[in-house]
Parts: sequence; structure tokens; C-alpha cells
Amino acid sequence: MAPPAGKRVKGVQIYRPFIYGTTAHPYNDTDHPRPASVPSDHTHSWTVFVKGVDDVDIFYWLRRVQFKLHESIPNHLRTIDAETIQKENEGRPAAQRQKGFVVEETGWGEFEITIRLYYDVRSAEKPQTLYHHLRLHPYGRTEQEKEAMRNGGEVVAWVYEEQLFNEPFEDFYKILTTGARDRNASAGGKGKGKGKGKNAPPPPGEGGGEVKERSAMIPLTNRPGQPFSRETEQLEIKRLKEAEDKVNQMVLEMSKAVKAKEAELAVLKRSATSTAA
Repeated sequence: MAPPAGKRVKGVQIYRPFIYGTTAHPYNDTDHPRPASVPSDHTHSWTVFVKGVDDVDIFYWLRRVQFKLHESIPNHLRTIDAETIQKENEGRPAAQRQKGFVVEETGWGEFEITIRLYYDVRSAEKPQTLYHHLRLHPYGRTEQEKEAMRNGGEVVAWVYEEQLFNEPFEDFYKILTTGARDRNASAGGKGKGKGKGKNAPPPPGEGGGEVKERSAMIPLTNRPGQPFSRETEQLEIKRLKEAEDKVNQMVLEMSKAVKAKEAELAVLKRSATSTAA
């Protein structure tokens, strides 16, 4: 691969949020029957994916994803190219366009999926590897969480991640920092004159909660099918703070207990010394 043209933009870091993971649905006789073409021992249909937060476009920086499934699955190495997806999306209504890199399968067992990410050649970034455990059965930190997932009819195992581009090359920097737009706006932009039709990405916290294409924004609040947002971030910070306070309290109590035991030990030593004398 030829080296990218231009120089690196020094002192600059740009990140892009994305989601990867799996969603599984158990077969049943009511709303999700097993198709006749599916083996009788397959208990679930499932998908593994890499996509943008809130289904925004990621094809401009992520160009290929390779999924390595369990070797017992036919064609267990699946490679999906952004160019192929974009061609297939041409002419489709927006609601029917594929928003990310997706593999659909059926099966009965859980296993680890290897996900390899390949970036735009102008980034000069080496491929990165992620590992994700396919979950077919409800899970959670509490029984309530497991029960909620069980009642929901699907097993969701999604991970929020941020791709960091450190000091990107000039050409790739332009790709990352131009073209930010509202979700329903066209990619071309309008207007005349230098700089018209090109929008710099808005700061992550701006935009009134509406996530823009080609930006680092995430939604302000959660909604069905979109569990990652500033609201999620604040809840996680709150949980971490509560856990930190709990640990600090445990350390304080343990320190008091140790000092009490040390004082008790000192009394016993003095008593033993006086008795021996």
C-alpha cells in the first residue's frame, strides 16, 4: 500500500463513536417460528454487527469488516465491504438501506466472534481486532436485568466503543472534519463560494440532541433500540462514583478495625509482659 499523501496533522486527535455486538432471538411457535430451512437443533436466530451510534454513517472511515465465526458454521470467515453495501443501498428508500456491517445467522451455541476492522486507506491505520462473545441466553448483573431481557424477547449484547485517530494525515483529516450535516440532509450541500456547503463537525454536546452525520455526537437521551447516549454516560458516571464511595467507606471501616485490633494486641502484649515479670 502506497503511503498517504501529505503530512500528519500534529497535536490533533479525532474520535468517532460506534457500536458492535450481537442480537439474538429465540425461536418459538408464536411470533418467531423456526423457518423450514433452518436445522431443527438451531434454537436462535442472531446477528453480529458493527455500526454507527444511532445508525449514522461510518462507511467514510471504516471500509471493511471481517467476522470470524465458529468453525462449525459454513463459510465461517465473512468479509463485508462498505463499497458493496453502498452500491446495494443505491436507489433504496432510506428506511431500507443497510446502516452498518451485518452478518445474520442461526445456531444453538454461544462462542467468541473475532471482528477485524479495516480503515480507509488514506488513514494509513493498521487493522484492529475486537473480540465479542455471542450471547443467546438472558444475562445481567441482577435477576431483574435477566428477567427484563427474557421478557423482551431478544438478547442484546452491545458494546459502545470510540475509534481514535491520532494525528491523522491531511487527506484523511479533511475526510473526518468535513461534511457534517443533519440526518435528513443530502451529502452534497448547497451554496456558492469558498467554503460553502462544507460544515465543520459540531462539538459533541451541541445540536439540541439531534445526532448529525459525520460527527462525534451521540444522542442526549436513551430510547428504544438506542441504549447509548449522554444520559447513559451520566448514569455510568453516577454508578462509578457510588462504587468509589462504597469502596472508600469499606477501606475506612477496615482501617478502623485494623487499628482496634492493633490496640487490642498492644494491651495483650503489655499484659503478657507484666505477668511474666
